Amino acid sequence: MGLRDRSDTELLAAHVAGDHTAFGELYRRHEHRLRRLARRTIGCRDDAEDALQDAMLSAHRGAGSFRHNAAVGSWLHRIVVNACRDRLRRNRFHQVELHDEMSWVADRTAEVDTALQVRAALRRLPAGQRAAVVAVDMAGYSIAEAAAALGVAPGTIKSRCARGRARLAILLGRIPLHCHGCR
Repeated sequence: MGLRDRSDTELLAAHVAGDHTAFGELYRRHEHRLRRLARRTIGCRDDAEDALQDAMLSAHRGAGSFRHNAAVGSWLHRIVVNACRDRLRRNRFHQVELHDEMSWVADRTAEVDTALQVRAALRRLPAGQRAAVVAVDMAGYSIAEAAAALGVAPGTIKSRCARGRARLAILLGRIPLHCHGCR
């Protein structure tokens, strides 16, 4: 059976057993989604790449502690979110600059402008709300998947998403600041 034919759980077990190629295949399967998650959670491309690298090193080293009580993809997601939170905590006193080439183009489209506004607003949310909103609304995880990945109850994800969305609406100017229900 080739690497591509193995399940995520089988690949992780093969890695733990000493197969030097299994973790690489596992990473390739999830790379796009994990990279997008890191970039949307942190907002800065360079910091997101560093957090993703930290997360994958942690997963590589800690694969033997995987408890099989969640999907491997959810386990990797949680490790990336935790690495992003750690990086945000370390950088919380530094202003994060957006390293997006499009941000310096004089003739930006409305779509790029909106994306930049959303990224800036996301950075202003508390880490828990940002992680929930990014996981559910941007990365396409279900409430249950996001809850498993973030290690919280589904109700907590729903609550964080609701609060995060309400705050985003204010930050993006969709709701006036004097709205009493959204503070």
